[in-house]
Amino acid sequence: MTEPKTYGDAVAVVTVTYSPGETLDRFLDTLDKATDRDVTVVLADNGSVDGAPERAAEREHVRLVRTGGNLGYGGAVNRGVAELDDSVGWVVIANPDLEWDPGSLDTLLEVARRWPRGAAFGPLIREPDGSVYPSARLLPSLGRGVGHALLGKVWPANPWTRAYRQDRALPSERTAGWLSGSCQLVRRVAFDSVGGFDPRYFMYFEDVDFGDRLGRAGWLNVYAPSASVMHIGGQATSKASARMLAAHHESAYRYLADRHRGLLWKPLLWAIRVGLAVRLRLETRRG
Repeated sequence: MTEPKTYGDAVAVVTVTYSPGETLDRFLDTLDKATDRDVTVVLADNGSVDGAPERAAEREHVRLVRTGGNLGYGGAVNRGVAELDDSVGWVVIANPDLEWDPGSLDTLLEVARRWPRGAAFGPLIREPDGSVYPSARLLPSLGRGVGHALLGKVWPANPWTRAYRQDRALPSERTAGWLSGSCQLVRRVAFDSVGGFDPRYFMYFEDVDFGDRLGRAGWLNVYAPSASVMHIGGQATSKASARMLAAHHESAYRYLADRHRGLLWKPLLWAIRVGLAVRLRLETRRG
């Protein structure tokens, strides 16, 4: 049996860029105040055309890695992590449209020291209006997953969506089924142990799948609201909303189908597929 690779204690940040605009500058400026450590930033670029990643790469400690195409979110993260040397034992995976609170990354690292079996650590994520985004959630069981997938948009207060999103859970340090991929600190040996993100998920549910596989491998996903960031949101995905809607529905189906294999599940999965297709058509028309 191959021994797991060992890493140092250095920290790096991997962010996926796709014409991120001015938000990338705010991400890097506020990151400087989020930690006292020297942090390498890898921009895994999926084909930006706005020049923002190239300008950012002129900064010290920022490295631009071109993925060679649009690999999607998880595939690009994997590519960025592969660029890190063995001194890096902690990887921050974050969207470039975040603003870091002062000291927030150091706080995440402090929390990680209290959880030796913790693999991923997610901060409290605020929306621009100050509301708290439900970033630490239960895994979508078949019942919760179907109820949320089919009714989440048309009936946001349905019981399946409320249970899945954990909207009413107090922001306390605790384990979760999965953490939002928009910002999490990951123990690199844990990342390796599950092979990183599944690149079959082009966009959406890659973080749900990642959190589930970490849990199955014996690791913990830890919500750490003592650290906080603000997510501005949507710079890249807003430019291709129809495509993103389709990707969301495809990923939702893939997640459920991967976990319910065999002939007995086929009729139910077919019904779910039809329901998701109908919902996608309705949402596309509204959009």
